[in-house]
Amino acid sequence: MLSSERSAIRFYFDYVSPNAYLAWTQLPSIAGRFERIVEPVPILFAGLLEAHGQLGPAEVPPKIRWMTMNNLRKATLLGVELNPPAFHPFNPLLALRVSSLPLETATRQAMIDALFRAVWVRGLHVSEPGVVAEIADEVGLAGAEIVAEAQHPASKARVREQTDAAIARGVFGVPTIEVGDELFWGFDDLPHLERFLAGDDPLDATSWQRWAGGVRASSVRTRNRRDRNG
Repeated sequence: MLSSERSAIRFYFDYVSPNAYLAWTQLPSIAGRFERIVEPVPILFAGLLEAHGQLGPAEVPPKIRWMTMNNLRKATLLGVELNPPAFHPFNPLLALRVSSLPLETATRQAMIDALFRAVWVRGLHVSEPGVVAEIADEVGLAGAEIVAEAQHPASKARVREQTDAAIARGVFGVPTIEVGDELFWGFDDLPHLERFLAGDDPLDATSWQRWAGGVRASSVRTRNRRDRNG
């Protein structure tokens, strides 16, 4: 269940995202500085893509090449280990369902941390039940039981419901960080998150209102596409 506390920093994530992993390594220290709690919310990135009619970065070769280099630069500057995953993209549902189980807070966060590291440091394939069970064992859980519980209909429904709720709240990508009614998307938005938490948000509310209703679209893009294909 999602917390209603205004002090929570809600972290929407999927294990397929290296930027979600990088953000996860930094978010606890940011939350600590501002006396906030981190509330992790596992969601299915593919569900967001489908809902918004988007392609994932891995489906756009020039984009994934740029993103990989960008992530390696960030990881190096952070001193965070980042290695190639076993497969990418991969099916994250089992890992997401395990992470959504009603575990004690510290144990759940340890499980999420271990799963992120399994993908982006250890190169393990977390789509496999045996791998996830071993990771759960490593954090002190009964791995086989945890994996079995994650296969129950209620566990499957929980991830679907979390994904649908995220979409309803305006989430379109991972990681997304929510504080109150504000959304911050991607690792690169962490500096804006920190400014917001410090009460130093550079966004001027009056200026934003001039944009909030959207800007009228012109026919230029459609005409250019037609001319290019004509």
